[in-house]
Amino acid sequence: MIETYELTKRFGSFLAVDQITLTVEPGTIFAILGPNGAGKTTTVRMLTSILAPTSGWARVAGFDVVRNPTEVRARVGVLTEQHGLYQRMRAIEYLDFFAQLYHLPADLRHRRPLELMQHFGLADALDKRLGEYSKGMQQKLALARALLHDPAVLLLDEPTSAMDPQSARLVREAIRDLQRAERTIAITTHNLVEAQMLADRIAVIRRGRIIAHGTFDALAQRFIGPPLMELRAAHPLNGLADNLGGAVTVVDQGECWLRYHTANPAADNPALIRRLTGLGIEIVTLSEISRTLEDVYLQIVREDEGLERDDKSEP
Repeated sequence: MIETYELTKRFGSFLAVDQITLTVEPGTIFAILGPNGAGKTTTVRMLTSILAPTSGWARVAGFDVVRNPTEVRARVGVLTEQHGLYQRMRAIEYLDFFAQLYHLPADLRHRRPLELMQHFGLADALDKRLGEYSKGMQQKLALARALLHDPAVLLLDEPTSAMDPQSARLVREAIRDLQRAERTIAITTHNLVEAQMLADRIAVIRRGRIIAHGTFDALAQRFIGPPLMELRAAHPLNGLADNLGGAVTVVDQGECWLRYHTANPAADNPALIRRLTGLGIEIVTLSEISRTLEDVYLQIVREDEGLERDDKSEP
């Protein structure tokens, strides 16, 4: 797991990470979102014992990132935005080099790279130099490198960047497989669709602070309100939307349709259907209007920007 308490990093007078406290349980995919310069990469570097915190602490897989850096690095797989691939090396040489750095036993050192290359569809490119790889192939190879030592914790920065849709799906499936093996996975990404697909929990970082944290459903409820439902009828509703009672809140309507908020769809939707059918209304569809992580994220940022303006305007 990953644990931090008031994790802080300063570079001179610049506060890059500001008192981040969080817990990521085993088997959890945790997405860290935020604009460029928000502190995401600095946080990951502290979690991998590359940077020492200015204050606060962090533990990864049970080891303190300052006191036990060797143990932390042995249990963490890292995919960085800049891969640092050695362009003149052949793929199999490159993976073998890192397998030796991880002190893998001889039999595993030869078997594990081949298994990963096969899994990511790179078996035909074993002897190619990395400079010949496409961006998507390089991304898959970098992910294979991060998985060489079968780490308990994965820190992935833009894991499907530059990949075609088929390759991106393969990587997402690999991430899900790793989650099922009770690994802790933290992803930093600008791909909000992917984050919504993968993440169990989400944190939004801005100006080095966590400004929102929780499941997608909890964040959506908090920042854009209860679920929005749309009902479509076979014939005009003739103003019936004004007499639905207090259980639902109608927010928009047309001749044969209406949209409403409900805090409890499981109870309110069946009651509404019974009421309308009892009045002779033929219902064609009743469905939830999908809410996206992009909608939630933008609202979170807007609210934080408003708080920032209010702080600056105070005497």
